[in-house]
Amino acid sequence: MGSTGFRLTDQHIAHFNTFGYLGFPGLLADRADAIIDAFEEVWAGRGGGHDRKPHAGVARSCIVPFIDQHEYLCSLLDDPRILAIEKALLGDDFNYMGSDGNYYVGDTGWHSDGWHDGITHIKIAFYLDPLTRDTGALRVMPGSHMRGAPYADDVMEKIGRCQDEWGLAPDEVPAVALETNPGDIVLFNHNTKHAAFGGGKRRRMFTINTCERYPESRLQELRDYVGGASRFWIDRVHGEKMVATADAERLVHLEQVRANDGHLAELSAAARERMAEPSRG
Repeated sequence: MGSTGFRLTDQHIAHFNTFGYLGFPGLLADRADAIIDAFEEVWAGRGGGHDRKPHAGVARSCIVPFIDQHEYLCSLLDDPRILAIEKALLGDDFNYMGSDGNYYVGDTGWHSDGWHDGITHIKIAFYLDPLTRDTGALRVMPGSHMRGAPYADDVMEKIGRCQDEWGLAPDEVPAVALETNPGDIVLFNHNTKHAAFGGGKRRRMFTINTCERYPESRLQELRDYVGGASRFWIDRVHGEKMVATADAERLVHLEQVRANDGHLAELSAAARERMAEPSRG
């Protein structure tokens, strides 16, 4: 798919609202090589792995924020195709909530990236290696994002005990596997249960996290959410390059978060005192 004229259809939007995820094969194929080069440049400049140490292949390595570390990756937030997705699902004034870059190792168990009520949060995931169902591709549980729905609530309660509750190992739980190649993107509601199984020791993936703009009456919830980023030992949600290279359009998507992350530096200082290393996820 080229950048010209790409938009989400009513069917795309209905699929996302009903099932909690979407996939777009080849959407950014024209940028895949440059994205991979930039991804590797960021890691090389940060010691090759977690907390500026080499990636040992025994645990996930993570950098937060990630796309903010490289001007080319920052520009993904301005790509007309990404904007078309975000605006259709979240509104023209959506918030950029940060990103993470990863070398994943092995399995990732079933989880949600949050459990938000009434404000949609989305993760757009970029997988930079060919992945199949059994080699670490993202698996999602359709409909598991619908807070308050009996099915979603049942999944939320029981997924951690799937063997006892359903007689299923985690990798046997019914799900959709979103097999990918570099240049594909997949996205899901943060509430959606997702996992990956069978991956190798250096599975490359990064994200763009966004959400609907918070109403004034719920800004404390936004501040609380932002405060959770202290586990990554960061002082601001957005990196310097993300802000310095922003045009007027991008600034719309940075403004609300930047106005509500002034407490993060103090929380991160406290996290450094009690944690041996920044969080791996």
